[in-house]
Amino acid sequence: MTDASMPNESGVTRKISGSNRNLDLFRVRQIPDSVESRPVPMSVTEPISLNKPLSKSFYFWLMAPAILVLAFISIYPFFWMIYMSLHDVDIGHVEWNNFANFIKLPSDTRFLMGWVLLAQYSAMCLTLQIIIGVFLALALNGTRLEKVLVTTLLMPMMMAPLVAGMVWYFLYNGTFGWYHWLLQSLGILGPKSILASSNTAMIGLVLVDVWQWTPLITLITLAGLKRVPQDQLEANMVDGASPFRNFISVTMPNLYPVLLIAIMLRFMDNFRFIDSILVLTGGGPGNATKILPVYLFEVSFKFFKLGRGAAIALILLIVTIILGKLLVRVFDRQQPSKV
Repeated sequence: MTDASMPNESGVTRKISGSNRNLDLFRVRQIPDSVESRPVPMSVTEPISLNKPLSKSFYFWLMAPAILVLAFISIYPFFWMIYMSLHDVDIGHVEWNNFANFIKLPSDTRFLMGWVLLAQYSAMCLTLQIIIGVFLALALNGTRLEKVLVTTLLMPMMMAPLVAGMVWYFLYNGTFGWYHWLLQSLGILGPKSILASSNTAMIGLVLVDVWQWTPLITLITLAGLKRVPQDQLEANMVDGASPFRNFISVTMPNLYPVLLIAIMLRFMDNFRFIDSILVLTGGGPGNATKILPVYLFEVSFKFFKLGRGAAIALILLIVTIILGKLLVRVFDRQQPSKV
């Protein structure tokens, strides 16, 4: 029987004899982990700093002035509004009224009608703005003149609501208004202005809001279109999907969270902005356009019933917060769950 010597992994020669020789010669050599090449992390030493790390209290004192200003202009008026809603407030006279301001509201027909008109106004504005805004965003997305056209579309949004109301007031004027002449020439309007009839006054207000704030929906939708995955669109097109089917199955699911944000912003604005309404109709003719914020303005600053106005404002604020929370909950449900 022949013996053979073979160095082992540590370099020491060992003898291999007989039947085990062939088996050992063709056995896969086991390489220890220490021999394998792998990236060795380099220890990075932080540079020596001569400044001591700042404490959390330092940042708090930096933010303290801004916190105090925000508290003064928001928190204090909020609690003062609650206080006034529970009292009869007059100039130089405040008297507890045992929740009378809230008790009388359900029997106030103008208060209830204000809610109905506000719902109609908000629904019409949001519907038209979403439809037109998404259409304009799809038409502008990827075009050569996209930046120029978007800048042009944003001009109405940069205008103050009061100024926008004045511009449309002259356009709607029954004597020299260009829009009134156009609608009358088409047979849509009679001799009366669009704002002078209770049947068309609300439509006139909706058109003003749509003209001014549709660019905001367009801008938000354009930002959402930039994040639509192009590979999914191309895959659907290869499978034979039509552009409309592509829009429904791929584009809309990606736009859904963005549109919810736009709806929430415009929803809250419709509950707050009354500048153009006061300029155009002031709540008239009659009470045809007296939405709840306009009625709140009249009660508080026209008839100086500040306690009653505070009660209406508090209820309006609570309803706005509740509806905003519902929209946020719907938005959260559409977000992908984190693993």
